[in-house]
Amino acid sequence: MKATAVTRHFHDKAGTITLDETARHRRRMAFTSDNGIEFLLDLPRAVLLRHGDGLVLEDGRIIEVLAEPEQLLEVRGRDARHLTALAWQIGNRHLAAQIFEDRILIRRDHVIAAMLEGLGASIKETDAPFDPEGGAYGGRHEGHHHHDHHHEGMHHHD
Repeated sequence: MKATAVTRHFHDKAGTITLDETARHRRRMAFTSDNGIEFLLDLPRAVLLRHGDGLVLEDGRIIEVLAEPEQLLEVRGRDARHLTALAWQIGNRHLAAQIFEDRILIRRDHVIAAMLEGLGASIKETDAPFDPEGGAYGGRHEGHHHHDHHHEGMHHHD
């Protein structure tokens, strides 16, 4: 069984697959869903599968991608200007980061944590799904286009 497309538009699912961020960046790889469905992911190019994406199996069933919680650091600044300066420091070190309006998530790293705390950041360890921003140069975290399959009666739910 192959999965050759990714969609965000579905309602029913045959199962789920829970993967960390690294395992979600794939083009071609054998997987087994959380409920035992074996399939070959076979996409035209490597994509970063996002939490909530659906992998379309050749028989029309959908396997929903779930982002596995990872060991992360939650970085907060004193205000928006300070958080922007912290984001610059993180980006200057080419670290994968998930950016929110009020915080940034990065992978746990005690050296980076100490550096950010030295710059006045509030740091908290957390376990959460990690969905970093896409890269500007077509790199590893590049966003992807979804091939939307419109199956009768399917509608995605969060």
